[in-house]
Amino acid sequence: MEKLETRGSPRPRVAARRFPLLAGALLGLVAGLWGALGLLGLDVPMPRTAFAREHGALMALGFLGTLISLERAVALGRPWGYAAPALAGLGAVTTALGLGLPGKLLLTAAGGWLIAIYIAVLGRRTGRDLAIQLSGAVAWYVGALLWLSGRPVAEIVPWLAAFLVLTIAGERLELARVAFLGRRASDGLLVAAALVGAGAAVSTGWPDAGWRLTGLGMAALAGWLAVHDVARRTVRGTGLPRYAAACLLAGYAWLAVAGTIWLAAGRPASGGLNDAALHAVFLGFVMSMVFGHAPVILPAVLRVRLPYHPVLYAPLVLLHASLVVRVAGDLGGSAALRTAGGVLGEVSLLLFGGCAVAASRLLRREPS
Repeated sequence: MEKLETRGSPRPRVAARRFPLLAGALLGLVAGLWGALGLLGLDVPMPRTAFAREHGALMALGFLGTLISLERAVALGRPWGYAAPALAGLGAVTTALGLGLPGKLLLTAAGGWLIAIYIAVLGRRTGRDLAIQLSGAVAWYVGALLWLSGRPVAEIVPWLAAFLVLTIAGERLELARVAFLGRRASDGLLVAAALVGAGAAVSTGWPDAGWRLTGLGMAALAGWLAVHDVARRTVRGTGLPRYAAACLLAGYAWLAVAGTIWLAAGRPASGGLNDAALHAVFLGFVMSMVFGHAPVILPAVLRVRLPYHPVLYAPLVLLHASLVVRVAGDLGGSAALRTAGGVLGEVSLLLFGGCAVAASRLLRREPS
């Protein structure tokens, strides 16, 4: 992953100014999780219908989009770059409030601003990893434009998946490149990434074919990452490297599951297969990546200490166990298992925050 600062370490007060940028992301997360409870069929009060209706957009663009664009803005090291996370966070807040058109406009603008950040970074250096990450930002922007034009979130899922999958794949390729990965080996990831992007584009006019092509690319990408990612070696280590590797390898398995479902079923009808694939990629893959990268990214971006402690395995295990339960319910037609898995998945995300705080306190109390 690229160096997060180019002009030395930021002063604490500068890092503190980044906290408000996360407010929109956190609200998007809370609103998205709240809406998910309603989608699971639970009788919970719903302050805004947008919580459930825009659940996917709030999570993918409002929450994760803000985090990704904030990390990229810090890496760029230019004040104008922070407009991207500001727009994304404000878009999350606006969307959660039920202001559909302004929220869509803000989230679309954030995707366009993220493209500008990558173009600026390309002025400093070039590489396949940056090209793949840039294509992920383009997928955000195009998907948001389609959403803005009136397409429901359910129809732009391949674009949202491409945004997150390509962003993560590009960052993993950068680390693999640092680990002296040969150019010929990286050709495989480039082909898989191209399939994901092409599938999203095709899905706009031919949904079934597009979803299958996206699934093929995701499955191929999962296979490439499982073979070439440095996590294969670091999982044999100890401490943070082993924990991060466990997060990554488990995430790749869920990416393969989602890709296989889309490849076999095309665009699944609303129901078990659709729910299983969606949460395999957006929860099993993406959130597992967030768990694994948080101890490195948060200190670099916010200067908030998040040390490794074995307690961090608790939310990780719960996340993947909850997905096993949910997918079993989806494929077996059990609404009770699906609901139980969904609720446990939300608990795992909240538990991660609690365990992060606990890890910091536990290590502070340990004798040196």
